Amino acid sequence: MWIRSTLAYRASFALTLITNFAVTGLDFVAILLMFSRVEELGGWSLPEIAFLYGLSGVAFGLADLLVGGIERLGRRVRDGTLDTLLVRPAPVLAQMAADRFALRRLGRITQGLLVLGYALTRLDIAWTPLKLLLMPVMVLSGGAIFCAVFVAGAAFQFLAQDAAEVQNAFTYGGTTLLQYPPTVFATELVRGVTFVLPLAFVNWVPAAYVLGRPYPLHLPDWVAFLGPLVAAGCCALAGVAWRAGLRSYRSTGS
Repeated sequence: MWIRSTLAYRASFALTLITNFAVTGLDFVAILLMFSRVEELGGWSLPEIAFLYGLSGVAFGLADLLVGGIERLGRRVRDGTLDTLLVRPAPVLAQMAADRFALRRLGRITQGLLVLGYALTRLDIAWTPLKLLLMPVMVLSGGAIFCAVFVAGAAFQFLAQDAAEVQNAFTYGGTTLLQYPPTVFATELVRGVTFVLPLAFVNWVPAAYVLGRPYPLHLPDWVAFLGPLVAAGCCALAGVAWRAGLRSYRSTGS
């Protein structure tokens, strides 16, 4: 329904798509401005950082497209309109994900793919079958990890209805963090996004394997292939949190 509604006004959809593409592209413009003054950032070249940026952008864009609407859960809890979703014969999570489905978010995915394509043309990667296989795997598993973060953040809004900005700190803030190499951050932060909130498995860990770079925490090479397992674990935990939050919902009483 939301897709048909969006495409009913083709010119408006095209403008919002282009706007979304341009706005998200400003992040990469900022990186280009940095490299107009330096040759490396944390020991990483521009094509290498573009590789990180593209992977993060595409993975986050997929998650934002599929479940980004769930961040409005707190508003529905506050005004009681979540009750209407509970009486429908469809999973509440699916209904929230489809709520005001924004096709314009394809602009972020397109922009990320273009930056990733630029990086691949500039990098001299010694391709192997494992590295070729890892490319689509890290994009899909990275998208699943971000989906789990979206769902877990929404589950928290059952308790704190005004926590949308807290959720954004881990979703939008997480993708911004991953656009830069781990070498520019403190070791404690790198450990946190590796072992606590494993966003590092979106691109830092597998990208280090593809680019032939050592990982800052000196992890073995085989951890680069743990992305699907990490994504599955994150989704399972997010599902538990979502079900617990939904069971705790008591409506507004009006």
